[in-house]
Amino acid sequence: MIDLLQNLLHGFAVALTPTNLLFALIGVFAGTVIGALPGIGTVVGVSLLLPLTFGMDPTSAIIMLAGIYYGAQYGGTISSVLANIPGESATVVTTLDGYQMARQGRAAKALGIATIGSFIAGTFGVVMVTLLSPVLTRVALQFGPPEYFALILLGFTAISAISGRSPVKGLISVTAGLLLATVGLDVMSGRPRFTFGQDWMLDGFSFLVVAIGLFGLGEILEGMMKPGGHPVVQAPPSWRDALPSAADWVRSRWAIVRGTIVGFIVGILPGAGSTLASFIAYSVERKASKHGHEFGKGAIEGVAAPESANNAASAAAMIPLLTLGIPGSGTTAVLLGGFLLWGLRPGPLLFTEHPDFAWGLIASMYIGNVMLVLLNMFAIPLFASALRVSYPIQASFIVMFAVVGAYSLGNNPIDVLFMGIFGLLGFIMKRLDFPAAGLILGLVLGPLAEQNLRRSLTLSHGDWSIFFTRPISGALMVLAITALLWPVIRSQIIERWRGGVEPEPEPEAGLTDGD
Repeated sequence: MIDLLQNLLHGFAVALTPTNLLFALIGVFAGTVIGALPGIGTVVGVSLLLPLTFGMDPTSAIIMLAGIYYGAQYGGTISSVLANIPGESATVVTTLDGYQMARQGRAAKALGIATIGSFIAGTFGVVMVTLLSPVLTRVALQFGPPEYFALILLGFTAISAISGRSPVKGLISVTAGLLLATVGLDVMSGRPRFTFGQDWMLDGFSFLVVAIGLFGLGEILEGMMKPGGHPVVQAPPSWRDALPSAADWVRSRWAIVRGTIVGFIVGILPGAGSTLASFIAYSVERKASKHGHEFGKGAIEGVAAPESANNAASAAAMIPLLTLGIPGSGTTAVLLGGFLLWGLRPGPLLFTEHPDFAWGLIASMYIGNVMLVLLNMFAIPLFASALRVSYPIQASFIVMFAVVGAYSLGNNPIDVLFMGIFGLLGFIMKRLDFPAAGLILGLVLGPLAEQNLRRSLTLSHGDWSIFFTRPISGALMVLAITALLWPVIRSQIIERWRGGVEPEPEPEAGLTDGD
């Protein structure tokens, strides 16, 4: 415990330097703006700004990008409440009660309880990151190639099982990412693969080019297809109106606690993410609350629970990223790519070989949460006014940053061309309900999965049983297979055991064909 406190104090000494404080403020401010503007999202924001960090100190760069990551969870609530437009996928469920509160003249209360719940959940998540990261680091030291391959496989099957409406589409997206990851030099032998004799393909597909295209341009193309544009909204009159009353706090306190716990548990799982956490927290709170009949009609618990969950999940996702090198969401997959670009390998040795980086990041998350709660409470009217900017202007700036970001990676016009191609692919995937995050995870983790698979088979002289005979890898493989087969198990065994397939649930209140 003494070593833990010493490491944390060292992290604060790093995070409290003027330079890192400035980048933390820039990150949380940019994240709040990105989250508030519909159609951008955390993945896009981090992808667009990651090229700008080249040449920066890695610690300052990750502090800024992490600030964007968890800052967007705060900002995404603004457009969800004021305009019924989710700024982030994790705030989709917030629209159910948040927008209804806004229509009742309680928009400021909804934003206020969301900010307070986010601060409590985010702080709890960072505390748990501080306490659990060293523990998981010691566990991770027992990981060899078979364990890492099994863990990556679990992440692939988890995201394929929960992404989109069809698990098959999730698997197809992950597989597509794995196929793209094979282009370039062989990870073991160094020989060219699928380059068709083109030297510029030796480096393979840059995950940044793919991410900017899939998420940035794909969202822009999707937004252009929506008729009617975005409604103009009015900002809350004063930050004082955002403070919850005693009655609001009494109703919300346990919703915040339950949402925080659910969000942290879900967020720590590879491939789950804050979106799933917010939906689960909303469902749990609707059943646990004494005012469940008010959900979908403006219940303040319906805002507090999912907002707490998505912030706790975003903090929890940093644990597998830092200790095991496994991202828990699309955004942390982009962060993982940034780690590798800076020459840093997340895993068991990160906390010992790069303590300034690891503990400085954790300490900055405490500071960032304080910055965010002050920023959001006092600047709610300012951020809401940004929604008055017309969508074509927003789209123009996004496209401009996308082109500049893709070209700046290697000063190669071909990267811009591929960004456009993947942008069209992202639009098609969105239309067909294929999860783009699965493709990104497959592309980023594909080489690592292949490397550990081949190393494992080398150790076992080609015996595939090595993945099942070792305790940790065997348990992870069982979990991966269960996650892969869970839809079949649920539909064919559990529902039959209950006596038949359950009827289709009624639509949630507050969701209509026009929403």
